Amino acid sequence: MNKIFITGASSGIGMALAREFSHEDVRLGLIARRKDLLDRFANDLAADVYVYPADVGDSLVMRCAAEAFIQSVGVPDVVIANAGISSGTLTSEVKDQVIFEQIMRTNVLGMVHTFQPFVEAMKNRGSGTLVGISSIAGFRGIPGSGAYSASKAAATAYLESLRVELSSSGVNVLTVCPGYIKTPMTDLNPFYMPFLMDADRAALSIRKAIINRKHFHVLPWQMSIVGFFLRLMPRCIYDLLMRWAPRKPRSL
Repeated sequence: MNKIFITGASSGIGMALAREFSHEDVRLGLIARRKDLLDRFANDLAADVYVYPADVGDSLVMRCAAEAFIQSVGVPDVVIANAGISSGTLTSEVKDQVIFEQIMRTNVLGMVHTFQPFVEAMKNRGSGTLVGISSIAGFRGIPGSGAYSASKAAATAYLESLRVELSSSGVNVLTVCPGYIKTPMTDLNPFYMPFLMDADRAALSIRKAIINRKHFHVLPWQMSIVGFFLRLMPRCIYDLLMRWAPRKPRSL
């Protein structure tokens, strides 16, 4: 794995993944909207870094970035669709409809826009790994976070579809479902976050999952147990337990 393309690389898990993969023989393609942050971060990495300021919600810009990376270093070995946004949302609030659209466009379509330019080239080569960062929040609908939960449930379903489509091509598709990871996104949460994990430890865990060619990875491991019971829990019990759950702030 010496050619790696990562979106959402200017903070959080994306930044930690870039650090985790940064070695002298690695060529990194880093995508984020904030070019100034990307440039400063790239200067501190040991890898050969290619910076592309882009919004993953824009398919044309993402295609240009992907084509530029391929022309510079070749087809990547690993593509990580990590870019994502989160906010508390309420369907009853008119102004939250714009936020719903932003979250769905970034978290779902942004993943499609990230992978699409690379899929055929990886299939033709017969190797590669596509990694989508979803979330345990997509296992069940979280009150007050309807847009985020819906986007991550959609991302998980999309990645499963893609995995089966590419199952005989040599291209692996890995769905990553983090629990609470300490990032600027979770720093806004005004409630207790069980099993909170450092972003650098999360990046190491994801790297191991990529190396082992896993198809589905929940982290930290405690959250795989939580997720298992969440998915099995009857609706009536889930509704009762979550009625008074703390809500994520409406911040976007």
